[in-house]
Amino acid sequence: MACHQRSASLPSIPHSTESKVEVELQGLQTRISSPSATIDTMCDGLRRLGDIYNCIEEIMSLASNQVGLSLPQNKKMVEEELERSLMLIDLCNSMQENSAHLKISTQELQLVLKRGDDVAVQIKVESFIRLAKQAQKPFKKITSSKATAEDCKLVRLLAEAREMSFSLVESTSYLLPKQFATTKGNKWSLIPKKKVICEEEQLQALERSMGNLENGAEFLFRRLIQSRVSLLNILSS
Repeated sequence: MACHQRSASLPSIPHSTESKVEVELQGLQTRISSPSATIDTMCDGLRRLGDIYNCIEEIMSLASNQVGLSLPQNKKMVEEELERSLMLIDLCNSMQENSAHLKISTQELQLVLKRGDDVAVQIKVESFIRLAKQAQKPFKKITSSKATAEDCKLVRLLAEAREMSFSLVESTSYLLPKQFATTKGNKWSLIPKKKVICEEEQLQALERSMGNLENGAEFLFRRLIQSRVSLLNILSS
């Protein structure tokens, strides 16, 4: 059944709110796809995505939209979107855990760098890179599922936000090893002392980035859970 045939069943979304979500998603796509994007760019993107889900939550809270989404012709689409969102929730949870591990790894690297243990430094460097690359593995098993013209507007917004979230989390996973390579420069060296101090400062900045990434992933994770709960409540009402 075509989208225009459903429009009588599902009230239209207020144009200003819908436009705000679409503009935010387009702007976010531009930022994260930029060659100059960094982990900090992704951290900001996670927070923006959380805010986008808040806007969608406001749309879903309208009584007219809740009634429309629970109708048979729209219910199936909502159920499909709920199923697709599960993997995104798992990915956000994994990113949060990986970021926490990477933050600890960065802290440990700072300690061995101060001790002047060359062998331990190299071991920690390899450990960080290995952890960072592990974050890429889940994306090799993911099949993208984009919104279509047949989807109603609210479900289409949810699908577009989900696709953007997937894209951001995946981009972040591939940025992590590169970010560390940029931080460590050509190679780690314990001499001269000025270089050690410089590397410590870089590692402290990297540690902050990992902390921000962990917080951003948690923020988005909570918004995704809330969105899922709201949709389940709508379907069960």
